[in-house]
Amino acid sequence: MPRYEFRCRACGATFEVSRPMSEAAAPASCPDGHGDTVKLLSTVAVTGRGGVTPSAPVAPAGGGGCCGGGGCC
Repeated sequence: MPRYEFRCRACGATFEVSRPMSEAAAPASCPDGHGDTVKLLSTVAVTGRGGVTPSAPVAPAGGGGCCGGGGCC
């Protein structure tokens, strides 16, 4: 389930709410009970390859030239 980050305009607290995407635009109350909140734009960082196999073969190291350093260029 997606998590949405909010900030309370009254007290400045930042908090997260887990809810279905169908309720993404619904308002959220601050944990301290304030109702004046704003939804923040969250960033997502993806690192590593995560086991993804490249679709094209990877050129061998040591390169140079259009043919990988074979001396034909």
